[in-house]
Amino acid sequence: MVFSPLSFHAALSLVAAGATGRTLDQLHTFLCPGSDPNSSRTNLTDVFSKVTCLALADGSKLGGPRLSCANGVWLDKSFQLNRQFKTTVSAVAVYKADRKSVDFQRKATQAVRKVNSWVEKATKGLIKQLLDPLSADPTTVFILCNAIHFKGSWAEKFDPSRTMKDDFHLLDGTSVKVPFMSSQKRLYISKYTDFSVLRLPYNQGRDHQSQRQFSMYIFLPNSKDGIKNLSEKLYSGPEFLNQHLPTEKVAVSKFMVPKFKISFEFEGSKVLKELGIDLIFGGDRGDGGLLEMVELKSHAYPLVVSKVFHKACIEVNEEGTEAAAVTVMMAPGCALTRIPPQTENFVADHPFLYLIREDMAGVILFVGHVMNPAVN
Repeated sequence: MVFSPLSFHAALSLVAAGATGRTLDQLHTFLCPGSDPNSSRTNLTDVFSKVTCLALADGSKLGGPRLSCANGVWLDKSFQLNRQFKTTVSAVAVYKADRKSVDFQRKATQAVRKVNSWVEKATKGLIKQLLDPLSADPTTVFILCNAIHFKGSWAEKFDPSRTMKDDFHLLDGTSVKVPFMSSQKRLYISKYTDFSVLRLPYNQGRDHQSQRQFSMYIFLPNSKDGIKNLSEKLYSGPEFLNQHLPTEKVAVSKFMVPKFKISFEFEGSKVLKELGIDLIFGGDRGDGGLLEMVELKSHAYPLVVSKVFHKACIEVNEEGTEAAAVTVMMAPGCALTRIPPQTENFVADHPFLYLIREDMAGVILFVGHVMNPAVN
């Protein structure tokens, strides 16, 4: 599995820019917890602007990771964007959204092709055919989209000649032969009672001048079937993650991490509703609360989000990592005892969790787990 919480955050922020009333309050509470509810629009745009400037600004010209974030709005030609919403989503310092007029009523399939083409370009060709040709119909009013692309080289690349095939143990008790990367260098590893954590920094180049550092973290349970318990702890809140990030390099006696390539997609409306985001879908007998998005002839028109599509992909090899994610919205614990650093083993030969994080701001770009690296 792989998905981008940051892409979800960006897409919801885009929706919030056109929300009003209780819907805006709900989105603001979810996206900016603890901030002043009387300044919801300002808070949302400030957070998104800071995130895009810090975590998603391209660093490739300085020798750092290649990054991009793109937003798009496709509106049926029989409607017009609300003037304030249009100004907000077009702002260069914030969303910089591409705005397109399409004909969902008579040429829905053609409109979907345009969205898919935009997604493919925004993700540097990694994500193709995001939407099914029949995913839009004559009742569709708009499609909002966020796309994120990341490509980073390891600060210390792995030697391909040391990559060897070995057994990766699956949860059903069987195993598969997969290529494992290896190293004899000192690495960032911390060990705890039930799991270990590995940090693999990406090359900064001269991008360090912008006070950024991207890293991949791998959370490896000690037991071969421990991923469920570990994932519950990791996803319990940011405190657990922040308390268990390795900060010191240690000597490594045996090190194995598999190469993997994953593509994953799902429809996310149910997940968001379970997290308390229901008003944009017309929950609690609401109309969606998106009246600040589109100029409507009648406020009785039920403008709601109907579907949320998310797709992400990631490839990890000796050179580094390339990952991309797209989110599309459519409308009709506590710390554990740490074991002191010593010569360590880190053998990721069974299911593990991983994430890509910008360490200075703590922004998580991608999260996922590897159950079987032999499966693409």
